[in-house]
Amino acid sequence: MTSVNTAVQLITRAQAQAAPAARSTCSSALAEGPWAFDTPVPTYGPGASMADSAPAATPRQGELPEEYRRAGDDELDRRITAARQALGSRVVILGHFYQRDEVIRHADFVGDSFQLARAATQRPEAEAIVFCGVHFMAETADLLSRPDQAVILPNLAAGCSMADMADIDSVTDCWEQLAEVYGTEPDAEGRVPVLPVTYMNSSAALKGFCGENGGIVCTSSNAAAVLEWAFKRAQRVLFFPDQHLGRNTAKAMGVPLEQMPLWNPRKDLGGLAEQELLDSRVILWNGFCSVHKRFTVAQIEKARAEHPGVRVIVHPECPMPVVDAADEAGSTDYIRKAIAAGAPGTTFAIGTEVNLVNRLAAEHPEHAIFCLDPVICPCSTMYRIHPGYLAWVLEGLLEGDVRNRITVADATAGSARTALQRMLAVRP
Repeated sequence: MTSVNTAVQLITRAQAQAAPAARSTCSSALAEGPWAFDTPVPTYGPGASMADSAPAATPRQGELPEEYRRAGDDELDRRITAARQALGSRVVILGHFYQRDEVIRHADFVGDSFQLARAATQRPEAEAIVFCGVHFMAETADLLSRPDQAVILPNLAAGCSMADMADIDSVTDCWEQLAEVYGTEPDAEGRVPVLPVTYMNSSAALKGFCGENGGIVCTSSNAAAVLEWAFKRAQRVLFFPDQHLGRNTAKAMGVPLEQMPLWNPRKDLGGLAEQELLDSRVILWNGFCSVHKRFTVAQIEKARAEHPGVRVIVHPECPMPVVDAADEAGSTDYIRKAIAAGAPGTTFAIGTEVNLVNRLAAEHPEHAIFCLDPVICPCSTMYRIHPGYLAWVLEGLLEGDVRNRITVADATAGSARTALQRMLAVRP
């Protein structure tokens, strides 16, 4: 199957020649190298998050040397392969499910953010861990790996717009306002008024905040188990940054929607009445994933009309109406396993990032698999990892130059590890 990157190039070329194209993209700029967007002005780049506002503190990537920008796909592939062979066990390359195929083919491990962070610990002999993902993932790998191992992010501009929707100052301000409403004394059962839960897709600073305040980290695969853990210890939960994962998970656990108010960090008391906060079980942060926000109920209805018997599976980061309209909702790992276990000849319509969907379709020719969204619109920030950057950091290691190292400050690392360790102790 044609890779997403190749498909984007073909579609863009056809559009430039006024020729008909079978599919479309959300931005013709996807055909450009990501270095075209490494500007002094912070931006997420073309793709699903291109309309999201990047904070001024968003990491920026310095200019990639011209030799890497001018190199073709075949040359970059050869250089990456040669550098990996020369480095041997000194380096391990981790590739997130949403990465482009041209990068994934060089990964030693492929998985979701937490699977990859754990994979990093399985190569203790590696001097460097090259994380082909986004910034918060590299931070987590640094937290879980040995202090002497260098965690490298090939493109520093590969952030995450959802993670950026909750920052430490806004969450701290929210926490202080909640303390004024609830107080801090536990109830008769020893449960504190509120406990923070952060999704893995958040900064190390927010993981540290949770660690310091009795809270915990969750992933899309263990969110229900983590909420159960939290409800045993607290009367309610502050869940950030993804409102949809929090809402979908708590709703499936029986929490009524009216007990899940949405906190707007730009408004006093989150724009909520005090009684709403007192009646709440889960306070949702006003954040979202722009990739999964693209999926709609109309897309599901169209898939069912055109493919009778289709099995629709979406990611729990999708809005609630989409999750309700689907047959199933689950993490990327859940989706992969469901497809692998499906009866031959099943038609799957999948609501998650297009690179993973295309790869699953190629890996499972016994099924018909397609993305619910007909428009090719990859994760903007995952798409910032290009083979040119991967070649650049690997050849730097050969020269003794550790480029784009990601480190979490000691002041944050200890409490962030505490929150992660609490999560590790929770079994779904």
